[in-house]
Amino acid sequence: MSTEIHLAFAHPSERAIATAGDDPRDRISLRDHIREVEIGAFQAERGTTQRICFNVVVEVIPFTGPLDDDVDRILSYDRVTEAIAFELQAERVNLLETLAERIAERILLEPQALRAFVRIEKLDRGPGALGVEIVRSRRDLGDRVESAAQERPHPRVVYLSNAAIADANLPGWLDTLQAAGAPLIFCVGAPDVAPVQPGQPHRMVQRRIDLLALEQNGWVLAARDDRCKVVATRTELDWAMKNGQVCVWAPSKIVLDSTDSPAVPPRDSVALAAWFAGHMTARELLVVGEAPPEDCSVPVRAVGLSDRMI
Repeated sequence: MSTEIHLAFAHPSERAIATAGDDPRDRISLRDHIREVEIGAFQAERGTTQRICFNVVVEVIPFTGPLDDDVDRILSYDRVTEAIAFELQAERVNLLETLAERIAERILLEPQALRAFVRIEKLDRGPGALGVEIVRSRRDLGDRVESAAQERPHPRVVYLSNAAIADANLPGWLDTLQAAGAPLIFCVGAPDVAPVQPGQPHRMVQRRIDLLALEQNGWVLAARDDRCKVVATRTELDWAMKNGQVCVWAPSKIVLDSTDSPAVPPRDSVALAAWFAGHMTARELLVVGEAPPEDCSVPVRAVGLSDRMI
């Protein structure tokens, strides 16, 4: 009995360990995350905020390959805090139980997540903490996993020629594209300089050099407008799309790590942008100042420097 009482009030991480099966699992945790929230069913709780404390443990599938210090290979802590922030912003709720259910479900939609332990406590409703704790597993979601995948953001991918990057109208184009509302990701080609060549022909080395040339040009674009942030990982792209950040795609990491790596060479940068648009399930690929790609799995528009962007 004393052990059961201890576990009832212990941190969710101890509950996770005590209730684990034989299969090995890794865990990530968020401890004592405090937010000011308007929540509660009583009239006295309306129109005012109170401190809410979140403790969350997520059991994840152990990663068996080399991590390589790579954020895209793990379940990021940001996913947990984003789940909390998203549900707090979605609508006012009366019950901690409702909030805990929604947070757990959003976390479990992540592919690596297996079980979520969510404890939420009100800190200002009495001399102690008043709260709830729930445990939910991925199998509890059923068909909602597939439905959630369809709700992921569909960005507008915009390929800019070098002439477009240098054009004086670039800030105005960015204003127009941002006003259209879709998450915005820019792709670029190589700079207008002779490409670097390795000392002797080597296909893989040349591929990396060509990808880095695209990234260098991405930094040129970022220097033209402070709203543009160069981004290399899928994790950061997903975060940026949810938070309204304009991205410039740095392709090396995603191209080299992809299981469906593009067949086109990096020097065919418009075709590479078409592959990336498909990889991101973009709503469209907008090509500015270049001919459109021959093949693309998403809708494509090509516009000149004097044409309307939207």
